[in-house]
Amino acid sequence: MTAVARTGTGAPPAPTGPRSPSTVPPLSHLEMLESEAAHIFREVAGEFDRSTLLFSGGKDSIVMLHVALKAFAPAAVPFPLLHVDTGHNFPEVIAYRDRVVDRHGLHLEVASVQSYIDDGRLRERSDGTRNPLQTVPLLDAIRDGRFGAVFGGGRRDEEKARAKERVFSLRDEFGAWDPRRQRPELWQLYNGRHEPGEHVRVFPLSNWTELDVWQYIEHEGIELPEIYFAHRRPVFRRAGMWLTPGEWGGPRDGEQVSERLVRYRTVGDMSCTGAVDSSASTVGAVIDEIAASRVTERGASRADDRLSEAAMEDRKREGYF
Repeated sequence: MTAVARTGTGAPPAPTGPRSPSTVPPLSHLEMLESEAAHIFREVAGEFDRSTLLFSGGKDSIVMLHVALKAFAPAAVPFPLLHVDTGHNFPEVIAYRDRVVDRHGLHLEVASVQSYIDDGRLRERSDGTRNPLQTVPLLDAIRDGRFGAVFGGGRRDEEKARAKERVFSLRDEFGAWDPRRQRPELWQLYNGRHEPGEHVRVFPLSNWTELDVWQYIEHEGIELPEIYFAHRRPVFRRAGMWLTPGEWGGPRDGEQVSERLVRYRTVGDMSCTGAVDSSASTVGAVIDEIAASRVTERGASRADDRLSEAAMEDRKREGYF
């Protein structure tokens, strides 16, 4: 019989092999969400020849990119970023977008709504908002780039139309969404098959909430554009929201500009994205504020979702979301 070597205390040496499943600590809630999103990114990379990630510089696309960087490390992210620029974006967000692209050596493609207006392919709306005008540039960029998969930062908790989405959302040759053609996704099995001209929108953050996003930002120490935190800013009131003055068409006669302490819960076109009164100047303070809120960020601060009861649903059928 072979003798077992013992330490000076008389105890046998600690095992050096892999730990049994019972000793592996369970994943936290945020780790499970991150793991699911990373799995989705890798699934797309293995299944599709060409894909792209929609990146606006908003918090959801920032978190999505952060997970993608971790999912493929130490290799580079195997797809470009795509931003549909309305021309009415917040300057702080555009500056942040460009910093991130330079920092990580990423490839960014920009589809400009302004260029479509300049050459007559699109016309300005009477209300000044350009968010609904993003559909045509987006679909053209997907077609020209021959992208079979397009990553978006949509979450099911944001809005009732988004709550209907699958993780893999099949779109037809016109980019339109048809609920009857969506596939079941049992046991995290995703079906990316599509006909020529069709593509799939992929939402890695589908099961995240706004609170999850902010808690993940805090956990990972992710930098955000400063407009997500409380700051003093000139704003005016329209349709129950605080909007930022600008060349896009505000304020109108009778709309009084004042300086207020505000922050933004979501980021989009300046003409339809409202600020909220807030003193939350840190991530922790924002988390406390969101935990007490009973209104989603889109419901509180996005005028484009208030155009009709089915505004987002209409945009999905037209090919945008």
